Amino acid sequence: MPIRPHHRWLYPIDWRELSASIRFRRAGGRCEACGRPHGRLVVHLGDGRWWDAERHAWWSGKGRVLRHGPTPEGHGPPGRTTRVVLATAHGDHDPTNNNSSNLAALCQRCHILHDKAEHLRRRRLTYLARRAIGDLFTGPYGH
Repeated sequence: MPIRPHHRWLYPIDWRELSASIRFRRAGGRCEACGRPHGRLVVHLGDGRWWDAERHAWWSGKGRVLRHGPTPEGHGPPGRTTRVVLATAHGDHDPTNNNSSNLAALCQRCHILHDKAEHLRRRRLTYLARRAIGDLFTGPYGH
């Protein structure tokens, strides 16, 4: 996901290079949480399990090989396909903390799961702010 313009100033000027270093040098082009490969089309079941065609194995959403995954039927494994895109995530959700121990290469699924609590927090703040603005103009009794 691109950086929002009003948050751009929080990131260092060399963010693209730093992000590429985390995603491709350190993580080797794979999600550090589940192992999905960047740029590849993977078959997944929607619950985190995905088929690794290189290794001919099903993997969990936590990066573990599954002993008993769904058996491929017909011309390939069942499920939907998704193109994997790696992004660099901040462990503490603070874009000014660019220490390599705070950064992780995550696929879109793992990134959204990592950010879920933060997104819910921001959503609540947005709702409260809208409600407060509404109270300014309508008054306590909606007049």
